[in-house]
Amino acid sequence: MSFGSRFLGMLAGAACCAFGACAIMPVSGPQSRDIESEQSEIPYALVRLSPTVNAILAANAPRIAGAFTDRRGPQVVRIGIGDLIGVTIYETGAGLFVPNDTGVRPGNFLAVPPQAVDADGNIAIPSAGPVRAKDRTVGELQHAIVEALKDRALEPQAVVSLLEQRSSSFTVLGDVRLSGQYPVKASGERLLDAIGQGGGLTGSGNESWVVLERAGKRAAAPFGALVDEPKNNIFVRPGDTIYVFREPQTFLAFGASDRQGQFPFEAWHISLSEAMAKAEGLSDASADAAAVFIYRGETRHVAGLLGVDTSRFEGPIIPIIYNVSLRDPGGYFLTSKFEMRNKDVIYVSNAQAVESTKFLNYLRTLVATVNDPINAAIGAYTLKGLINGTGTTTTIVTVPPAIGH
Repeated sequence: MSFGSRFLGMLAGAACCAFGACAIMPVSGPQSRDIESEQSEIPYALVRLSPTVNAILAANAPRIAGAFTDRRGPQVVRIGIGDLIGVTIYETGAGLFVPNDTGVRPGNFLAVPPQAVDADGNIAIPSAGPVRAKDRTVGELQHAIVEALKDRALEPQAVVSLLEQRSSSFTVLGDVRLSGQYPVKASGERLLDAIGQGGGLTGSGNESWVVLERAGKRAAAPFGALVDEPKNNIFVRPGDTIYVFREPQTFLAFGASDRQGQFPFEAWHISLSEAMAKAEGLSDASADAAAVFIYRGETRHVAGLLGVDTSRFEGPIIPIIYNVSLRDPGGYFLTSKFEMRNKDVIYVSNAQAVESTKFLNYLRTLVATVNDPINAAIGAYTLKGLINGTGTTTTIVTVPPAIGH
């Protein structure tokens, strides 16, 4: 058998191998069948997009309202240790605090010097001694002072002023103009009011995030979610810490999209449809519309809700690859409801026909060099290795012009 015949036979064998499972040509990423096999050194779960999946993700998106369910209105302001209190005591006539004389006096009252609530939660009232102030409202403290003086003063009355709130305050930190502590008002402040007291944002709203820490619990949400979804703009409570930080939101696009790279959201949230449009859609020449994938890490809780067997994963974050088919007309409705997250990766696989065409073009090049024994030998050796399973997927043969006879 001639060398050319043997070489063409090896080409045919290699072609069969290529159409089966071998991959020797350059590619931009895994084929859809590779992802669907879930065989990887890094374990992951494959989840098909559906209306149910979108609903679960929407219910567990990073939002303040989902983490803090307290929907009560303004909280009653109660006096605490360290608060500065002013007290004025009135009598209806001459008595304990009003002298029984005819001299000139400023009025029938006594102004007690301002004092802070002590470590025991009390304030001192002349002729009454310590009166408990901690955990009482201004009105309750007034009543307690009157009760303590009613058997000694003449129809006493008391006016209490909360001069400085040191215990009933919240803190605003981060990317605001005026970080600091602010008192909680009886009228109540919501999160946006609190940020306003801190002088407002120093950065762009669509790139800003708000973290609320309360009683050891913490939740973060985009600033835009407080504006566009009022249920997230909850009332501030004493002791709250509100931290604002700036983090531009981006996603990555790879594979058979018309543009690859890193893209900014340029809004506080975007859908998968909008993200694909930023990457100029799928490549009509190479994309498999049924093989659109989104790489993301989800919490163990969310992964469990999605039906993932989390027992085979370690750590709090489960690697998830979402898949949607845009060959299905309904797939576009799913992508319009799928909210992108910061650092998501969109990957579109090449169609199988594209890989086959690459290989056939490679074979055509090799056939054209049969006249050149050196290049033919190199090609034959490469293809023999592939057929025997010893070739590598990175083998590229550079073919110079054929040697003339």
